[in-house]
Amino acid sequence: MDVEAVGPAIEQRVSAVAAAVGTRLFDIAQDITDLLTREIPPLRDDDRVVALLSASVEENVATVLHLFEHGIDPGRVEAPAAAMEYARRLAQRGVPMVALVRAYRIGHARFLQRCFEELADQSADSHATAGATRRMTELSFTYIDRASEQVIGAYEEEHDRWLNNRATVRVARVRSVLAGQDHDVDETEATLGYRLRGRHLGVVAWIRQSVRGDEDLFVLERAAAALAQRVGGNGQPLFVPCDESSAWVWLPLDSERSVSGAALADTVEDADVCISCGEPGAAVEGFRRTHRQALAAQAVALAAGRRSPTVTAFADMRPVALMASDLDATRAWVLDTLGALAIDDEQHDRLRTTLRVFLSTGGSYRSTAERLTLHRNTVHYRVNRAEETRGRPIQPDRLDVELALLACDSLGPAVLQAVHT
Repeated sequence: MDVEAVGPAIEQRVSAVAAAVGTRLFDIAQDITDLLTREIPPLRDDDRVVALLSASVEENVATVLHLFEHGIDPGRVEAPAAAMEYARRLAQRGVPMVALVRAYRIGHARFLQRCFEELADQSADSHATAGATRRMTELSFTYIDRASEQVIGAYEEEHDRWLNNRATVRVARVRSVLAGQDHDVDETEATLGYRLRGRHLGVVAWIRQSVRGDEDLFVLERAAAALAQRVGGNGQPLFVPCDESSAWVWLPLDSERSVSGAALADTVEDADVCISCGEPGAAVEGFRRTHRQALAAQAVALAAGRRSPTVTAFADMRPVALMASDLDATRAWVLDTLGALAIDDEQHDRLRTTLRVFLSTGGSYRSTAERLTLHRNTVHYRVNRAEETRGRPIQPDRLDVELALLACDSLGPAVLQAVHT
């Protein structure tokens, strides 16, 4: 950016201010550093990073003072090495970029304040002071605009690189834990940023129908954060992408209370997001077991297709989750157990539903009628009709019938007999 041409008198005043301020370079840089760490909490978390911040501030201040003193075009000046490295370090530590941008804004304001104070001390000529003030403002804003663009670019590049590398390492480490390979728990916890020694709830999250491309994982990560807040765990969830539209998640739990699928369903606000969950588990073995259960529950949801609920909990369907691991065998068993009652159409679905509720109520026609909002005579008719359709009495193998009906309700067409036309 070209700055406005100015006269020699104003250039001299700006140069004199820069020379005077330069004699206090270290003190001014320290003052700005102290201000930034007070005003922006994420910048004061680590002494090593604060030291790098101090070096970045000092080099930036020195650069702008050289522009003032020697009339250098700020559009041709590169951001200092310490400033670029500081931006990269913030990206590695997950400090929001807004903190970096705010640091330049606050630091720039404090630097100009010191320069204006020195200018006021050197001259009482209001006209010359105004010209020098405008000149320093133009030069410094041009520099800050250029330097900010460069450090933001460095931050974004490092942020993407760091996330990709960290994600790769985390996925490899998680898979090794799940495979039961020997590992140092302390080192693994440090790598994952997650406490393996605690209690966990394993979750699998996926997009029912991916239409957002690169945004899917961000949607799932937000859902995982909401779930972690819902279960009241102490710490951040462990989020491991599987592909562009699904992820494995572990939610940290800090109590012995149980977590129901219904409670989690209330937390999932996005209609495209589906989750399956295992049961809470403790330590490394619980980490593995709750994940295996979540995968088994997901198999049920995927087999059910569009009829599956938003949340599928392993605790709600342990037998069906095991059945879903071998759908061919389960389908053959369901057909053998239910006969024609396993036909996939609306009429047989009504019969199966009535019979399933009837058996779950202990064979109570009254309770079944109340739960399904039907007349007792209708329940009598449907139960009898279901038994006739099956082709043999229900009672001799009642447990098998109940399990087969549960499989039909949960897995749907995956285990039903298609209607032949």
